[in-house]
Amino acid sequence: MPAQIIDGKETARLIRREVKVEVAALGFPPGLAAVWAGDNPASEVYVNAKRKACELAGITPYLHHLPEQATTAEVISVVRSLNRDPKIHGILVQLPLPKGIDTQAVIASIDPEKDVDGVTPASIGRLLLGQDAFAAATAAGMMELLRRYEIPVEGRRAVVVGRSNIVGKPMAVLLMHAHATVTICHSRTRDLPAVCREADILVAALNQPEMINADYVKSGAVVLDAGYSRPPGRQGDVGDVDTESASRVASWITPVPGGVGPMTIASLLRNTLKAARTALGSR
Repeated sequence: MPAQIIDGKETARLIRREVKVEVAALGFPPGLAAVWAGDNPASEVYVNAKRKACELAGITPYLHHLPEQATTAEVISVVRSLNRDPKIHGILVQLPLPKGIDTQAVIASIDPEKDVDGVTPASIGRLLLGQDAFAAATAAGMMELLRRYEIPVEGRRAVVVGRSNIVGKPMAVLLMHAHATVTICHSRTRDLPAVCREADILVAALNQPEMINADYVKSGAVVLDAGYSRPPGRQGDVGDVDTESASRVASWITPVPGGVGPMTIASLLRNTLKAARTALGSR
């Protein structure tokens, strides 16, 4: 029996609707600022998708686009001005930034109380310690899919393929907090297919197009695909998982597109609403 589809697009639509209702009850529109630099077409697409989602949810988007020649100091200056702006409740820096900009310095300049993307050292440290913190949006989105589809996590074996700071590592921490037993794999993992086949929940987050096929998947496993790329010669976007192959073995699977991607934006909206409520309570 082919795997059932975990529909991130529909789930994200429901979350946007919920956020819109909660924003109306809040009494003022939260503000989400996006900062990016250069002329990367993909960044433009991602920022516009986030802008549209904000507008649909009643959140005000603020877009700050700097030129390709922008310096680290110039980008940090924009971020710090947003830190001080009471209209702005969430700040995200759209990556990648142009070469020559110190990305980590820019990220570290974001006020942790406005770090709705969950990428600052402070947010990651708090998350690791189990303290209240914004979790990285993609990882939070995957956990929300597991919750909404009533897929149990506690006591299960989870394998995360990829150890990036924005997806793999935070996802592993969130799974640990949900009482899964977690293994993180990477380019130096020996016999990767065998390790992946131990997983009840398999998370692919390595940006290697369609690398994960049925040989990596245990019968009945849940497969979450956080990869996203468009290989040369391909018409559409693909993930890290060969969906057709893996679906013959898995019980549940996220498609690309329409799986994890929309949930990343939905998590940003929920985090921005949370930040606005925190700001309101501190007045």
